[in-house]
Amino acid sequence: MFLSVRPHVRRLCTVSAMACTDYRDLMVSSQKPEASPSKTQIPNHINMLEINSELKQLVKTGRLDNARQMFDKMLHRDEISWTTVISGYVNDMNTTEALYLFSKMWVEPGLHMDPFILSLALKACGLNMNVSFGESLHGYSVKSDFVKSVFVGSALVNMYMKIGKVEEGCIVFKGMPLRNVVSWTAIITGLARAGYNKEALVYFSDMWISKVGCDTYTFASALKACADSCALNYGREIHCQTLKKGFVSVSFVANSLATMYNKCGKLDYGLRLFEMMTIRDVVSWTMIITSNVQIGQEENAVKAFKRMRETDVNPNDFTFAAVISSCATLGRIEWGEQLHAHVLRLGLVDYLSVANSIMAMYSKCGQQDLASMVFQGLSRRDIISWSTMISGYAQGGFGEEAFEYLLWMRREGPRPNEFAFASVLSVCANMAILEQGKQLHAHVLCVGLEQKAMVQSALINMYSKCGSTKEASKIFDEAEYDNIVSWTAMINGYAEHGYSQEAIDLFGKLPKVGLRPDSVTFIGVLAACSHAGLIDLGFHYFNSLSKVYQICPSKEHYGCMIDLLCRAGRLNDAESMIQSMPFQSDDVVWSTLLRACRGHGDVDCGKRAAEKILQLNPNCAVTHITLANIYAAKGKWKEAAEVRKMMKSKGLIKEPGWSWIKVKDRVSGFLSGDRSHPEGEDIYDVLDLLAFGTEMHIQEMDFLLTEV
Repeated sequence: MFLSVRPHVRRLCTVSAMACTDYRDLMVSSQKPEASPSKTQIPNHINMLEINSELKQLVKTGRLDNARQMFDKMLHRDEISWTTVISGYVNDMNTTEALYLFSKMWVEPGLHMDPFILSLALKACGLNMNVSFGESLHGYSVKSDFVKSVFVGSALVNMYMKIGKVEEGCIVFKGMPLRNVVSWTAIITGLARAGYNKEALVYFSDMWISKVGCDTYTFASALKACADSCALNYGREIHCQTLKKGFVSVSFVANSLATMYNKCGKLDYGLRLFEMMTIRDVVSWTMIITSNVQIGQEENAVKAFKRMRETDVNPNDFTFAAVISSCATLGRIEWGEQLHAHVLRLGLVDYLSVANSIMAMYSKCGQQDLASMVFQGLSRRDIISWSTMISGYAQGGFGEEAFEYLLWMRREGPRPNEFAFASVLSVCANMAILEQGKQLHAHVLCVGLEQKAMVQSALINMYSKCGSTKEASKIFDEAEYDNIVSWTAMINGYAEHGYSQEAIDLFGKLPKVGLRPDSVTFIGVLAACSHAGLIDLGFHYFNSLSKVYQICPSKEHYGCMIDLLCRAGRLNDAESMIQSMPFQSDDVVWSTLLRACRGHGDVDCGKRAAEKILQLNPNCAVTHITLANIYAAKGKWKEAAEVRKMMKSKGLIKEPGWSWIKVKDRVSGFLSGDRSHPEGEDIYDVLDLLAFGTEMHIQEMDFLLTEV
C-alpha cells in the first residue's frame, strides 16, 4: 500500500540531485570490475525508476531470492530499493533479515529515513518480538517527529500490542493526532488478542462514532471480542452491519461470525452460517470442528471432519488437534491411532498442538505407555506437554510416575504451572499421603500459585481426603469467594467425612455470595443428604437441578439418590428409580442396591439386583459372594451353596484386598497374604510378635475375669 505512492514522492525529492549515467553502470559487471563507478557517481533517476520497478515486480511475484540477488549487485541503491526488499522480507515473515537490512540502511551514507520505512521496521519488531529495538525506534520517531505520521503511529500501536505491552500501545494510540482504519483496527485487534474484550468493544464503539469506516479486519476483530466475552447482543448488531456492507461473504468475517454464535451458545446459528458459506476454507472447517468439541458434541466434530476430507480442503495442525481431542473424549482409540498415523505421514506430528492432543488421547484411553513414547520422541516440549503427561499418569492411578515427571519437569522443563501441581496433589489425595501433599503445598506457596482456583480446590481436596478437614477449611476461608471450584471441593470434603450439616449449610450460602452451583456441586450436597438420611431435602435438591438450574441430572446424581433411598431402607423405591433412569443403568447402581439388600435382609430384591449385575458382568465374584451371604443370613443354605458352586464352576476368586503405607518417602503396597515385599520376612516376624502379645493379653484378661 505504501510502495504505490513512493515513486512519486521520491521523484519530487531526488530529481534535482541526480546526474546522468548509463543503465549498465547500475549493476556490477563481472567482466569489467574496473568500470564500476565511484561512490560519488549518481545514476540517472529514470533508470533507477526502471530498476526499482523490476525489483518491486520480483518481490511482488514472490521471487524474493532473485530480488535479493539483484539488490546485492546494485552499485547504487536509493531509499525505494531498500524499502522494496525490506518490505518483501517483512511480508515473507523473515523479520530477522528485514531488521538486518534496516540496520545496514540506517548507517548507509546519503540515505534518509521516512515514515514508510520506519513503519516496516516497527512491524518487523512486532513480529520478531524485538522489544529493545522497537523501543529504540519509538524514541527515534519521537525525536524525528515521525511519530505524528499515521503510518508510524499505527505501526507503533501494532508493535506494542504484539509484544504484550498493551498499556504502551494504548498511550501511543491516544497521542495520535490522526487515526485511520489501520490505527483503529490495530488497537481493537491488540486488545482482543490480549483478552481485554470489553475494552476492545469500547474502542470499536468509539471508532464507529468517529465515522472512520470499518473494514473486514476491524469487524473480524470486534467479533472475536464478542465471542470471547459472550457478548451475543453486541455480536448480533455487528452481524447486521456486516450484512449492510456486504462483508458477510468474506471468508474470515463469516468464520468470525460463526465462531461468535458458537461460543455464545447459539450453535444452530453458527451451523447455519457455515452451511451458507459459498467458500469454506480450512479455517471454516476447523472452526466448526472446534466449536463442536467446545460444547461437548464430539461425535458431530468427527462427522464434520469426515465431511471436510470429502472436499479439496486439507486439514492443518489445528484441525487435527481438535479432531484428535474428540477421539480422546469419545474413547475411540482406534480412530485416534489412524489420525496419529496420518499426521506422521503428513509431517505434522512435530507441531506441539498435535503432539499434545495425541498424548492426551492415549492417556484418556488408558494407553499411558504410548503417550510416554510420543512425549519421549518430541524435539521440544511446552508446558502443556509436561502437564498432559503428569495429568495422564495421575488420572490413570500411576502416582509414582506422576511424581517422577514433576521432578523431571522441575529439573529440565519449564516452571510447573497450576495444572501440573493440581494433578500431583490429586495423587496425594487418592493415596492419602499427607506428608507429600504438605511438601507440594509448601512449594506452591514458594512459586506463588496458591491463589489459583485449580490449586486451591486441589489443596482442599487433598487435605479433606487425607482426613485434615480443619486444614482444608482454613485454605477455603483464605480463598476468593468468586470461585465455585473451591466451594465444590469444600462441600464434597465435608460430605465425604460425615460433616453433612456443614456441607448443606455451605451449599446454602452459594446464592448469597453470587455463585451458581454446577453439576459437581450437587453431587456433594446430595451425598451429604444421603449420609445424613435427609430424604426430603435430597429430593428437593435433586428436583431443583433441572427446574431451577437447568442442569440435566447425570448418572452420578441418580447414583446419589439411589444411595439415599437404600440407606433409608426404601429398596423398592430405589429399584424403581434405577429402572426409570433416562439412560442405561450400569452395575454400579445395581451393586449399591445389592449391598443395601444384604444390610436389610431383602432376599427377593437382592436376587433381582444380582441377576441384573451378572447380566452386565457375568464374572463378578463380589456379586456371587454377596448374594450367597444374603441367602446364608436368612438360613437359605441350599441357595447359598448353589451360588458358591456356580462361582466355583466359573473359576471365580474374590480379588484380595490390599493396603499401603509410606515409610521414609517410599510407598509400599500389601495384598492379603502377600509375602513378596523385600522385607516381608521381618514384617511377618513383627506381625507374629504383635499377634502373640495380643493373645497373651487376652489370656491375662480371661484369667482376671475368672478370678473375679
